[in-house]
Amino acid sequence: MKLALLSESPADEAGIRLLAEAVLGEQVQRVQPNLRARGWPNVAQVLPPIIRHLHFRTDADGLIVVVDSDDSVVHSAEHEANGYFHPQCRLCQLRATFRRATKNLPPARGRSRVLRCIGLAVPAIEGWYLCGRDASVTEAAWIAGQQNGRPPYTRAELKLRVYGTSRPSLPLAIECAQREVSRHRHDTRRLEVDFPGGFGALARDVRELKQLAQSVATR
Repeated sequence: MKLALLSESPADEAGIRLLAEAVLGEQVQRVQPNLRARGWPNVAQVLPPIIRHLHFRTDADGLIVVVDSDDSVVHSAEHEANGYFHPQCRLCQLRATFRRATKNLPPARGRSRVLRCIGLAVPAIEGWYLCGRDASVTEAAWIAGQQNGRPPYTRAELKLRVYGTSRPSLPLAIECAQREVSRHRHDTRRLEVDFPGGFGALARDVRELKQLAQSVATR
């Protein structure tokens, strides 16, 4: 499967690639986008030109985009209803950006469009890394904290639990991301249960992409 990855840092993308391979059950052949991003606002800004580049100049099957939710609204089952859009949900925002960017693109390189897979790490990707070894870190715990005004942990605390420091170097961040994600390389169900809105949505997109790619290949 040929996929491009876009997230908030190279360390995030290293972990996301392994998670995508775990969901797919096969290795990912990475296609490099023409731009990189650093942080949530930049991801949203560079997404449209990256989509056009991948569509016209590469043979990528899809683009995986993952961002942290930070303090924004967490994606939920309600957001999956046809036509529903929550303006404060970053996953909904990215899906809308993807729809606008691909709406009028003509077919290219033997396909109608580059397929999208979008995930939302709640409240940050370090939450995913802790899944399975820290039962207190879940989407439900974070949402409950948002509702009562008492977050169960901070993003800095999550970094400290994963990296041993709140300001890891890039090599350390990549090493830790790959180590933590490797625990899920044969089964992502725990991630899908503990993070249903953000990781669950990503896993569904990745599986749908695989099914569509297989159906095209057998025609």
